[in-house]
Amino acid sequence: MDWLMGFQLPAPALFSAPRTEQKITHCPVSHSRFCSCWTDRPSRTRSEWHGWLRKSKAKPNGKKPAAEERKAYLEPEHTKARITDFQFKELVVLPREIDLNEWLASNTTTFFHHINLQYSTISEFCTGETCQTMAVCNTQYYWYDERGKKVKCTAPQYVDFVMSSVQKLVTDEDVFPTKYGREFPSSFESLVRKICRHLFHVLAHIYWAHFKETLALELHGHLNTLYVHFILFAREFNLLDPKETAIMDDLTEVLCSGAGGVHSGGSGDGAGSGGPGAQNHVKER
Repeated sequence: MDWLMGFQLPAPALFSAPRTEQKITHCPVSHSRFCSCWTDRPSRTRSEWHGWLRKSKAKPNGKKPAAEERKAYLEPEHTKARITDFQFKELVVLPREIDLNEWLASNTTTFFHHINLQYSTISEFCTGETCQTMAVCNTQYYWYDERGKKVKCTAPQYVDFVMSSVQKLVTDEDVFPTKYGREFPSSFESLVRKICRHLFHVLAHIYWAHFKETLALELHGHLNTLYVHFILFAREFNLLDPKETAIMDDLTEVLCSGAGGVHSGGSGDGAGSGGPGAQNHVKER
């Protein structure tokens, strides 16, 4: 990609070169492996990590401790963490002479890889006991099967449904063609929007329920950078409904204010602002 010459991220990068046919696997990845892919970090034993995290886990009833409800991910010392100062607003723009669908496919596949990898670093802490529902703030998400039936599931089950369904799509040559001469389906953009919506749910859950674990693993800079890139890309191509992302508007404003001027897409009624009255009602989606 000539327009990216001179810009380098610690491998793996947050974007991909022209796509090739590939096999995608959803599997847990240890925090040490994830860290080594990006940068060198002090090694700690599993017992040391569990000792640090024991007090920060969710209660068995699924409710988060009061300290976590203060949204630690909004604290200035944490929101400043990045792995690069690059302006992602410039990176997400469709390059000249690049087909729109190919650009959407390449980036969507890459976001899937990285969000899957980011979640894998904390997957051992996201269990049916600690996360009895797929919850983010005052919203509870349900999975809908192929028949449109609403399925109540734990957070790890929901994430597994997401990753399995997305993997099935991005490896389907009829949906995400990689061979020359194959065309994208007419419903491609709507499928990309659906994928982005589900991937957003996973990112939001990591922030809401597992930011302390991410912080302990020193991966909050990676998470922030991934979130900024993903949100700016989704906004650039109108892939996420502002009402869908309103639940994380406070974080989006802080992280993206200097990365392209993303503004809140909420209705202005405080539903996504996290105000005092926002926690009194649980929404279902």
